[in-house]
Amino acid sequence: MKIVLDTNCLLPSIFSKSPYHWVWEAFCEARYTLCCSTDIIQEYEELLTHFYSVEISESVISTILNAANLEQVTPYYKWNLIADDADDNKFVDCALNAGVDYIVTNDKHFNILKFIDFPQVKVVDIETFRTIISLY
Repeated sequence: MKIVLDTNCLLPSIFSKSPYHWVWEAFCEARYTLCCSTDIIQEYEELLTHFYSVEISESVISTILNAANLEQVTPYYKWNLIADDADDNKFVDCALNAGVDYIVTNDKHFNILKFIDFPQVKVVDIETFRTIISLY
């Protein structure tokens, strides 16, 4: 299963005491393929450093970049499907270029994708993803 993971789902999954730590564990166990563009990795790094520390950020980014279940994606077309928060489009563009199964996010701006017939992108929240991944 291939996904794009929004930063708002990655950040709370890092620490072992988090109720969302299973997302990070599932990645480390290669239970899904994480698709990322350079822009996504840069956002991960920026916000990890902002909310945690440089050391944690470097460790997480290194783990992601060295994982066999990372698919690095270069989006060649920008769809601009999310007008309310244009910064979120990097996740959509990556998802469409990678042909992912899901974008995992808790961001309401992605709800607009449910009303777009083409290109079709499946968006699930973190709790729905938990149910999906338990089936794999």
